[in-house]
Amino acid sequence: MSLQTKIKNIITDATLSAKQKTLFLSLEAEAIVDYMPISADVLAAKDAGIFCDMFEGNAPFKPRYVLPDYAKFLQQGSEYLELEPATNLDEAINLLTIIYHHVPSVTNIPVYLGQLDEILLPFVADVSEEVLYRKLKNFWIMLDRTLPDAFMHVNIGPTDNIICRMILKIDAELKQVAPNLTFMYDPQITPESLLQQACDNICECSKPHIANYPMFSEAFGAPGFGIVSCYNSLPVAGGANTLVRMNLKEVALRSNTIEEFLTTTLPHYSTLMFELIEARSAFLHEESNFFTGFLTTEGLINEDRFAPMFGIYGMAEAVNILMEKSGSTAKYGHNEEANAIALQISEALNEIVTTTPVKHGLKGRALLHSQGGISCDHEVTPGIRIPYGTEPDPVVHIKALAAHHKYYVSGISEILTIEETIKNNPLALMQLCKGALALGFREFTANVASNDLVRVTGYMVKLSDISKFKEEGSRTNTTWLGTEASENTRILERQPRVVSREMSPVYPTK
Repeated sequence: MSLQTKIKNIITDATLSAKQKTLFLSLEAEAIVDYMPISADVLAAKDAGIFCDMFEGNAPFKPRYVLPDYAKFLQQGSEYLELEPATNLDEAINLLTIIYHHVPSVTNIPVYLGQLDEILLPFVADVSEEVLYRKLKNFWIMLDRTLPDAFMHVNIGPTDNIICRMILKIDAELKQVAPNLTFMYDPQITPESLLQQACDNICECSKPHIANYPMFSEAFGAPGFGIVSCYNSLPVAGGANTLVRMNLKEVALRSNTIEEFLTTTLPHYSTLMFELIEARSAFLHEESNFFTGFLTTEGLINEDRFAPMFGIYGMAEAVNILMEKSGSTAKYGHNEEANAIALQISEALNEIVTTTPVKHGLKGRALLHSQGGISCDHEVTPGIRIPYGTEPDPVVHIKALAAHHKYYVSGISEILTIEETIKNNPLALMQLCKGALALGFREFTANVASNDLVRVTGYMVKLSDISKFKEEGSRTNTTWLGTEASENTRILERQPRVVSREMSPVYPTK
């Protein structure tokens, strides 16, 4: 298809709003620019599907993910935006509403809206519960209607406070696709009643993610971290300059034995992927002039708190291929031998990423990431997940994958799909959550089978929106991602289970 034809298709697409057309047209314009210089070996691996640059553009002019220090912004205001510091709740919400439109990301919509309860608490001492509910509910509706992208992410917890509980209440009532939501859980701080409210919400609307706060907080220095986009964990006042991912399935296909994969093929392609990471990061930091903007000059972000994300996917297929080449029929997620090989791969990846210096990284390093897939993936499973439709019962599922989580500092997520009868016993869901986090899960995520609002890789879509999308389109930018993902990646085949025992980045060619 010629570029002119593709542009014409975008312009005349009846399922897209004017803003959505503008986004897709801008991506086509970015793709016209020549790709930054990379070696022939890196280009060959990229063309072969071993690496994917996540369609961030041929010459990145903005980081993939940006996490401003919103608390600092509310305290100091902004000279660039001509805003005084906030002195009450109305002013705080107004300031946040304004700055969100000035925070870039790979989606052109902010992927991080802040640790919202923490940053708003200083402004609610003299606000009644009734007034707070009304203002936060209007704010929540505004976010979904004006920034309609499910990668937009709010964090709350781990402390018990009125804003945290109010946001959970409002999110369960409205059942909106956006914003995405993570509840931080710390067993030393968080009361069980608050954790139970979060689990009750999962029964209602498949949100929030529940994050293992102590595990995350150890990995990032002050001023802390945030969970953004799908489930990605990154430093506040920083972010991710780029995300490049490796298809472990393709690496396994190029290996004769498990030993060759671990000692030769994986290190070889990791070295090449670091070359691609360095090229993309260097252009952003050294040529794009992004870090001369007001977010940097006013101290809301610091260039040295950005890091590249070293992503992987296709662990399941890689292990199954390697087991088959060794003469075994053992399958990933269901057999201890296969699971042990997978853990060796994660350990090897961790060793490579934590010992390889990068020029533009967090303390000179990239961050390992279990990447949740994109909607145009075919016959390959996201991250380290067990293939959809073949998952074992929840306890076996959790035990099979828990040991991996400590290695994936910048994010990892499994999505347990639970039968709707859990709604009659939400306490069981809380116990499953606590068990998963105690075993080392970074994040607990679940869908309830009967809910209209479900999680795709890590972002939310409504099944009713997917069913109508091809005829009517959607005001939510990520519905088309979920539609393509449902067709290509078998996400709707996740097995619903009783508790007795988680994106297409370019305009789809039509």
